[in-house]
Amino acid sequence: MVTSGILGSDADIVRAQVERAISEMRASRPVVVRHGDRAVIAYGVDGIDIASAEAAVALGTAMPHLLLPAARLRRLGLDRTQPARVALPQIAAARIEALALTIESRIDAPVSPVDDIDEAALELARLALVVPAVVMVPVPADAVPAHLLAVDVDGVMAYRRLEAKAIRIVGRAPVPLEGAPETDFVVFRGGEGLRDQVAIVIGKVDPAKPVPVRLHSACLTGDLFGSLKCDCGDQLRDTVQWMARNGSGILLYLDQEGRGNGIANKMRAYRLQSQGWDTYDADEVLGFDLDQRRFDFAAEMLKQLGIRSIDVMTNNPVKIAAMTEAGIEVHAERRVIGRATDENVRYLTSKRDRAGHAIDADALLASLVSRK
Repeated sequence: MVTSGILGSDADIVRAQVERAISEMRASRPVVVRHGDRAVIAYGVDGIDIASAEAAVALGTAMPHLLLPAARLRRLGLDRTQPARVALPQIAAARIEALALTIESRIDAPVSPVDDIDEAALELARLALVVPAVVMVPVPADAVPAHLLAVDVDGVMAYRRLEAKAIRIVGRAPVPLEGAPETDFVVFRGGEGLRDQVAIVIGKVDPAKPVPVRLHSACLTGDLFGSLKCDCGDQLRDTVQWMARNGSGILLYLDQEGRGNGIANKMRAYRLQSQGWDTYDADEVLGFDLDQRRFDFAAEMLKQLGIRSIDVMTNNPVKIAAMTEAGIEVHAERRVIGRATDENVRYLTSKRDRAGHAIDADALLASLVSRK
């Protein structure tokens, strides 16, 4: 059923509730996750208020538990492809931190399967870009403190799909760039929740023909500061210059820092990499799988710009598959490779070997050696 008037549609109400819950979790405040007559108070481990969690335990009748994603469980010594619960007889800060974040920790108790409320709580943590580990305190539905924000499981699990459909243009203006003077920036609201996305339209795009398109996930360190740890900045600038030289194109600048993990988690992973960890292993220590990104909303951005057929500029097969699945014709593929540095060769090789990116890392390494 769809309602009308000041409250808007049912989908708008659901999105608003989940957005508030995301904000609460980002602020390290607890959120009540409900399903039917069941309720659980969820505390993100990232900044958890131990005293508040202990007080919540007094309201409940069941033992609290810690939710851990499959990636973190593997780092703790379990061969897992699904998240699981670890019982918390006590809300002990040291044990929670050890299980959720400490590098050398190992699982210290049996684990049990998660339920739908658990899954929704982990999804909230991912949406909030905090560490994906959550302390869960089951409470009777009639004992939930009135001041806590509550959200329903179905709404949380539907949120990304609703956001992709609701993305919309909120601003457009010409922004001449060096080497690409005829450029428009088109700003979209939504797609990933509480974030804006940008389509950078270069030259005179002809929607009747396949349009060169790059899906570029934001990388503060590489795009803005020229980090040597990745090739993102080179890919960004080289793509814009190529599009300008070849007449036209669209670069979708997507707010997906750190493969969708957020800037704070990216810095945590970088710290681990500085200690010798591979980029994907560092993410796994924090509880993240290979890639958290989705690209369905990127396809919707293209459709709203009138684009249905593209020559995609990427090395990532997941992006290509996502466009096809969303109804965008991938007419051709073009690789986008930045320069190799001493600091990024291992990163590029890992993307090739572990995530299937079409990167000739050996050629990059040879080019690096030739410049020395």
